[in-house]
Order: sequence, then C-alpha cells, then structure tokens
Amino acid sequence: MMMQIQESDRVTQKSQTPRTPPVTSTSETEGPAPANARPGPGPARQQQQQPGKPGPGGPQAKGPGPAKGPQAVAGEGAPAQPDSPQPAQPKPQASPAAVPPPAPAARAKTRHWLVLVSFFLMVAAPAGGASWYLWRVAVDQYASTVAFSVRREEASSAVETLIGITGISGSSSTDTDILYEFLQSQRLVAEMDEEVDLRGKWSKPEGDPIFTFDSPGSIEDLVDYWGRMVKIYYDSGAGLLEIRVQAFEAEDATLIAETLFDKSAEMINELSDIAREDAIRYARDELEGAVERLKVAREAVTQFRNTHQLVDPSVDMQTQAGLLGNLQAQLAEALIEVDILSESTGVNDPRMAQARRRVEVIQARIADERRKLGQGEQSVTGEVFADLVGEYERLTVDREFAENTYTSAMAAYDAALAEARRKSRYLAAHVKPTMAETARYPDRPQIILLLSLFLFLTWVTVMLVVYSIRDRR
Repeated sequence: MMMQIQESDRVTQKSQTPRTPPVTSTSETEGPAPANARPGPGPARQQQQQPGKPGPGGPQAKGPGPAKGPQAVAGEGAPAQPDSPQPAQPKPQASPAAVPPPAPAARAKTRHWLVLVSFFLMVAAPAGGASWYLWRVAVDQYASTVAFSVRREEASSAVETLIGITGISGSSSTDTDILYEFLQSQRLVAEMDEEVDLRGKWSKPEGDPIFTFDSPGSIEDLVDYWGRMVKIYYDSGAGLLEIRVQAFEAEDATLIAETLFDKSAEMINELSDIAREDAIRYARDELEGAVERLKVAREAVTQFRNTHQLVDPSVDMQTQAGLLGNLQAQLAEALIEVDILSESTGVNDPRMAQARRRVEVIQARIADERRKLGQGEQSVTGEVFADLVGEYERLTVDREFAENTYTSAMAAYDAALAEARRKSRYLAAHVKPTMAETARYPDRPQIILLLSLFLFLTWVTVMLVVYSIRDRR
C-alpha cells in the first residue's frame, strides 16, 4: 500500500512538469555588424520597414528596391552613425529532451495485501476482541474511597500553657512511610483475608477469568491481586494517604475499606506503644532496681529489730546513758552520806553499814550499765550497745540511700512517662469509607484506547523493521 502511494506521487510529478516549445535558430545572411555599430531595434522593427525606404541612418533610395544593409550604407561613403540602433544577433538554443510517456496506474501487489492482513491481525482483531470482552463479559466493579493521615499530638508543658502555647498537631512523614509499606505487605493481606474473606468476595462473579480472582490461588497470588484491586495514592509532601478499594459489590468495597482503616489504626497504635516503651524503658529499669534495693534495705532493718528486740538502738542508747548518769548522781549522794556518818558515828553504827551497802549496790548497777554500753572494763561476750548502734546506723544509711535512689528513679520515670504521653500518634481520617452507587470500573474506553495505541505502535514498528530489511536486500 505504501509503495503504491509512492509510485503514484512519482507519476504525478512527472505529468505536471511544463513542456518547453522548440526554438528554431535563425541564420542571418548578413555579415557581422561593425565593431563601432550599436545594437539597433529588434527584428520586429526591421520587418516593419517598407521596401524602397532606407534604413535608419542610410540615404533614401529613389524608387522601390530593397533596403541596403549597414555595410552597403557604409560602402557608399556616407558617414556612419554610431548611435543608430542595430539588430541583436539571437543566440542559438538547444532543443530540450523529449518528455517520457506517463507511467501506468499502480496496482496492488502481494506485499500490499500482506500489510493489510497484518494490520487486521495485529491491531483490528485484538482491539475488537478486547472490546467485545469488556462490554459483554467483564463484570462491573464498585469503588470505595478512604483518605487519612498519621498525626502526632504534642501536649504543652505547664510553662507553655501559662504563656498561651497549646499543643501542636502535626503529621509524621516517617510513620506515614511505614504505614504505606504496611498497606502493601503480605501480613496485612493475610489478616484482611481472615477477617473479611477477600478470596470469597473477589471471586464471586463467574465467567470473568481476567478481572476476578482464582480462589484456590496462593497468598502470593492474593497479594498480587490486592495490588490490582486496592490502589494506594501517597502524597509524601503533605503526608496524606488515599486508598481506593474495588469490589464486585458496593457493600463489599465499603466493608474492605473500613476494615483496612481499622487495621491501619491498629498499626499506628502499635508504633505509638513501641515508641512509648522505648522512651520509658531505661527509666523503668532504673526504678525497678531502686525498688529492689530499698526493699532489701528495709528488710535488713526489720530483721535487726526483730533479732535484738529494739526499735531504735540510738534511742535506747540515750536512755541507758541517762540511766547511767542518774546512777552516778545517786552514787555521789551515797558517798557523801557515808562520809557524813563516818564523822558523826562509829564504825559499828547500823546506819553506816546501810550507807555503805547502798554505795555498793549503786556501784554494781553502774558497772552493769557500763557493760551494756560497752564501756566496762570487763564486758561480757555478748553484743553490747555500741555494736548494736553501729550496725543499726549502717543499716539506716543503706536504707536512706535506697530511699533517695528510689525517689530519683521515680521522678525520672514520671518524667519519661509524661514525655512519652506528650508524643502520641493517631490516625485521622479526612475522608471516611464511601458507599458507591454506580459501577465505574473497569474503565472500558481507557483500556481500549491504550490497548489500540499499543497494538498500532507495535504493528508500525514491525512494518518498519520488515521494510528496512527488504530495502537492504
């Protein structure tokens, strides 16, 4: 077909070429003009001269007769007129080549018919078959749209609240990127299949093997089909996610979209819990260690008190010291009384014996109290108050240190927990799952247009390759 068009154009160009009429060269009988003669008027003017009249610049002849040429006039002795016009000598022109006869009308050849057949087989037939399938066999699909974003709410501190700065809500691009990958994961597809039976809903129509899902397919096949029926549009700049879910019934599409939104919210909550756990893990570990240390210290103090039957040895120590001081004062009074009696009475006086006995009893009591305090010269092998007080003070120091550590750890834990609560993530839906009323998919005109364009470009490429190979031969 293309070769026929080229041959027709070539014939048309040849037929439109103008023909040049042949020019016959005229031989002049007269000799060449003199060198000083100027060209005169053309041959037309010479033909208009009547016989018997001289040419321009020559003498007038008497009677009829042929006009004399320039040489004759010059030969008669007449003065030559250099300004008189002379006839120009025409140059001989070659006759043009003969025009070839017009080419015969082009006729269709075998290769032209093959091009037409190839166009039908490669473009027209597939496009027609696809059109028939889309409008006669393909089942209508309904779409449900849901759009949301991941938001991060940062609560204001007490100082910010006082100066009028409230919590700022912003989007988290990192969390949105994670959610975008999660929406295409096999884990989500498996969970959705268990909850809403994706295989059953996407394999309901019969007789449409191209647009429906083969229910016995594997999980990998279901993930691939998920990518066809669930379109995810992600605006990374604004952090917005829009999801279009397709199904063969409007209710199924809406149910899948709602379940997908719930699964996404659960995923964001898990991310928030993980971030909160990471923020308070170290503080919680420190708090648990401080609690254990405080518990051990308090148990040691309790065991000491139960063993020695003492609530606070330091208090008992002060009591014993006061008792010892009181005994020493009584001893001083008894010694004074003995001295007074020894001056006024005899040795055998019963009052003297009683006073001395009182002194001995007081001294014995003082010795016992000193042994209890560890100040005696001959203390018993048992524990004394000084050792008990020292041990108790050590236990008290350990307990106080554990209490201080616990207080610091508790404050750090509370601060970490408050910081974690300030940075909370949640899923905010600005377009909730919609309910479709009209089936808009598959987009039949668009599919046919793209398929036809692809087939036509493929056919043109094949024809160019074939004719280029043919021209090389």
